[in-house]
Amino acid sequence: MAKAKLRVGSDRLNTPTDLDPNDVAKISEGLTVLLSDLFALYIKTKNFHWHVSGPNFRDYHLLLDEQSQQIFSIIDAVGERARKIGGTTLRSLGQAEQLKRIADNNAEYVGPLEMLKELRDDNKNLTANMRELHGVTDDAKDVSTTSLLEEWIDQSEERTWFLYEATREATQGGH
Repeated sequence: MAKAKLRVGSDRLNTPTDLDPNDVAKISEGLTVLLSDLFALYIKTKNFHWHVSGPNFRDYHLLLDEQSQQIFSIIDAVGERARKIGGTTLRSLGQAEQLKRIADNNAEYVGPLEMLKELRDDNKNLTANMRELHGVTDDAKDVSTTSLLEEWIDQSEERTWFLYEATREATQGGH
C-alpha cells in the first residue's frame, strides 16, 4: 500500500472510536489511497465516455456513463468513512496524484475496445487492492469498513465483468 501522510488523532479532527489508533492510521491510509484510485478511475472512465467513437458508440457511451456514476457515488462514502473512525483523508488533487495506482490515459485517440480493456484491467486491479484493504479492516475488527468494502468489491467485480463481456467477442472470435 502506498504511504499516505496522515495525522491521526489531531485534537480538532479527532473522532471518538474504540478502534486501536494504529489500526485507525492503517485503515485511514488505505481509504485515502482507495479514494485517490477512485478519483483517477472516475476521471478516466468519464474521459473514455466523452471520447468513445465507432459503431457501438451508444452502447459504450451509456455503459461508461453508468459505470462512472457508480464510481462517483462511493467517493464521498470512502472519505467520510476515514473521518468516522477518527482518521483524516485526501486533501488535494496533488495528494491524489501521488497516491493513485490507476494510470492516466492522455492519448489523443484511444480505440473503443482498447478503452474498455484498459478500464476492465483498472477495475480488476481496484478489486484486488480493495481485497487487500479488506484484510486490514477485518483484522482490526472494523466491521463497518469491512462491510462497505464488500459492497464496493462487488460493484467493481460487476464493472470488470461488463467490460470483459463487452470486449470478449472481439478478443475470442465470438466463442
